[in-house]
Amino acid sequence: MNIFIGSLPYSTKDGDLEQLFTPYGVVESARIISDRYSGRSKGFGFVEMPDAEAAKKAIEELNGSELGGRTIVVNEANEKPAGERRDNGDRGGYQRRNNGYNDRRGYDRN
Repeated sequence: MNIFIGSLPYSTKDGDLEQLFTPYGVVESARIISDRYSGRSKGFGFVEMPDAEAAKKAIEELNGSELGGRTIVVNEANEKPAGERRDNGDRGGYQRRNNGYNDRRGYDRN
């Protein structure tokens, strides 16, 4: 079972998550998600446990507990659909507005 852990202190490492969940059963993997550019933690991570019963017990007991002075959120992770990307309509890059004229300079054509 894949478990989501949120509201983590930014100083939390993969090994810290593994240590937190090991008392409940075997941990296949534990990873903190970090920003691709800065390398800084995003404050959440995932733990995979092969035993669903152990995972559910860990979720029940750890959700709302404190880690590093923060109350953490622990629940079953939703599977991300393969190949699906978020689309908010913004393709990034430079966006020209008002046909390049800045209305503060009096060039607005409206």
